[in-house]
Amino acid sequence: MVTFVNKLTVHGDIDRFLAVKDRLTAYMSSRPGYIGHEALRHLGDERVFLELAVWEDAQAHADAVRSEEFQALVKDLGPLATPEPGLYETVEAAPGVR
Repeated sequence: MVTFVNKLTVHGDIDRFLAVKDRLTAYMSSRPGYIGHEALRHLGDERVFLELAVWEDAQAHADAVRSEEFQALVKDLGPLATPEPGLYETVEAAPGVR
């Protein structure tokens, strides 16, 4: 398993950003290899979000983001937020987390 982590700093309308994020999440959750996700909002800065998405493997995630449908959806995100994405592997896990 791998975890996709994306820090998103919103510089556009937050409600519009959330609508775009919801469409992207709906698409990604329908793709093969998707396991689940969590969205977090920074307590000290309401414009900063973290998206955590768990995938079976890096290839499943890569296939999802290379698709034409994803590319069309993600274009709407650019004017609203700056992403800082990365793909991570688990090196340690404690009981009760996730």
